[in-house]
Amino acid sequence: MLGTGSFALPTFLALHQTAHQIVGLLTQPDRMGRGHHHHRNVMKQAALQRNIPVIQPENVNAGEVLETLNSLSTHLFVVAAYGQIFTKKFLEIPELGTINLHASLLPKYRGASPVQHAILNGETETGITIFQVESKLDTGPILAVEKTTIGRRETAGELEERLAAIAVPLTLKIIAQLEAGTSQPVSQLSEVVTSARRLKKSDGGIDWRKSAQKIDCHVRAMQPWPKAFTYLCRSDQSTMRLIVLDVEPVDMNSDGNDANAEVGSVLVADGKRLIVRTGSGLAEITRLQPDGKRALKTSEFLQGYTVRSGDRMSHDVGG
Repeated sequence: MLGTGSFALPTFLALHQTAHQIVGLLTQPDRMGRGHHHHRNVMKQAALQRNIPVIQPENVNAGEVLETLNSLSTHLFVVAAYGQIFTKKFLEIPELGTINLHASLLPKYRGASPVQHAILNGETETGITIFQVESKLDTGPILAVEKTTIGRRETAGELEERLAAIAVPLTLKIIAQLEAGTSQPVSQLSEVVTSARRLKKSDGGIDWRKSAQKIDCHVRAMQPWPKAFTYLCRSDQSTMRLIVLDVEPVDMNSDGNDANAEVGSVLVADGKRLIVRTGSGLAEITRLQPDGKRALKTSEFLQGYTVRSGDRMSHDVGG
């Protein structure tokens, strides 16, 4: 199996409980995070606890890696959120080929961040696609699809966790079909292809010129990483960077609505509620986190920080 993040873990654990033998785990090399601490690799930990060999190549297509994989006499490669592109020589190694567990309804949202982009774009439905891997990114024939509705308040992290669970029985079913020679691959429809590039930290910035509904989608899509953020510009105090954890569109007839207010303006900051003018509609921030502090309900935040009607939320520190 090839995987690094928690999305791959449920399938990895389920396969370990079957009659199949996991002969090895390929996962990304250990990386140093902030403060020179290693990022926790849940896949590596799970494999070592079960005495499954772990390989962490910088380049999965390097000659010595291919030699090692050939020596394992592997029948199938199962990939889930691994993070590298495979060459033809790599894909020729396993007898039954290579399958990928992808968290979207391919060919929509090919790429590294399908869950985030589905929520970001306001999709109401997504799912798991299992497909045969080719050298090009996420282009291979589809073996199975399982759809699910996206919850109205669901974050990317919550949705990915659900999709990881949905992938388990689907993967076991496809492996059984591959063993029996009964799988029926279907080509992807090229005319409906969309992409989901890898997110950057800067993608978290909230553009208040967008509608309240789109900002709601943005905030949910950016959790758990890189998290949505904004700058609170106050007339008589220093600018504050805020991580926004939860917003909800508010009825246009709400108290404090000012149709002439500038986009990003704080319309209500009454000790309990924090309502901001957007490009279309109003957005109420219900949970947030001052930079470097703990997450707070808005009512808690307003008890400790002064915010007034007329203060402004901005995409950048310059206001």
